[in-house]
Amino acid sequence: MPAETEPAAVVCLGEAMIMLAGAAGPLEDVETFHRSVGGAECNVAGGLAGLGVRTSWLSRLGDDGFGKQVLRDLQSRDVEVGGVEIDPERPTALYVKETRDGRSRMHYYRTGSAASAMSPAFLERPAVAERLAGARIVHTTGITAALSDDTAAMVSALSGDFTLSVDLNWRPVLWRNKDPEPLWRLLKAADIVLIGADEALVFAGTSDPTELHDKLGGRCVLVVKNDAHTATALTPEGRTDVPALTVQVVEPVGAGDAFAAGFLAGTLEGLPMQQRLRLGHLNAAAVLAVPQDHAAPLDPALKARLLNCSDEEWAATKL
Repeated sequence: MPAETEPAAVVCLGEAMIMLAGAAGPLEDVETFHRSVGGAECNVAGGLAGLGVRTSWLSRLGDDGFGKQVLRDLQSRDVEVGGVEIDPERPTALYVKETRDGRSRMHYYRTGSAASAMSPAFLERPAVAERLAGARIVHTTGITAALSDDTAAMVSALSGDFTLSVDLNWRPVLWRNKDPEPLWRLLKAADIVLIGADEALVFAGTSDPTELHDKLGGRCVLVVKNDAHTATALTPEGRTDVPALTVQVVEPVGAGDAFAAGFLAGTLEGLPMQQRLRLGHLNAAAVLAVPQDHAAPLDPALKARLLNCSDEEWAATKL
């Protein structure tokens, strides 16, 4: 980064993918597709930038049109991408969204992608090391750990004077025939862990926040989102519960990443835990209401009002 550029407060590390979404119906009958950019960590990066947080996204992309679109999309959303490495041989990953009977199914094409070749050596690249050294928070997910043995080794090597945030994002297909021990190590090393109760039950054998906190060592800030649409934050000091807002859901994909962005933005601001969870819910609600993986930035006046409203007003709010 140029000397005059202030370092990004948050660095997001992981794979971006091109999403191809067609009209409702069997995939074999869809003739045209809408193209957009997806991927957990780049979704979080874009969500943070939309909240006014200086954010960098680090990864590898193919030297192809899809890779160029990823860079163009993130730059248009004010995400800094100067540390991204371009691979002349491996492709940018993509996934196709099939919608049938009101439900979405994702078909992933990411084996052998440019991002799957990230390794501990990637962290030592000057452009990458410089951004990690300047970050207050580094965010990644269990998806990154699952892409390959190299990426698992890379996230295990993450260390520095920053807060490490990890969203479990459990993907059983990616872990098929693999030992999840690297993911356990990553979660136990994290300072902030975000996890859905349903995926926690499959991955860890329990969805109880207190049991999960104990399994992770009891040191981290653990945020559990449950089927009752409540987010629970556990710290060594106590527990905070905040219900989600009522929203007309258009598409659930990307909402978890938006929640993570809101929670991390609130963490950077030093907000009380209740407001961090509220900001996560607000950001997630905005994404739930649109068909894409990300939404327009929150209205500042609405954000300020709902972060500071009473519990009764919060519970009665519909977006």
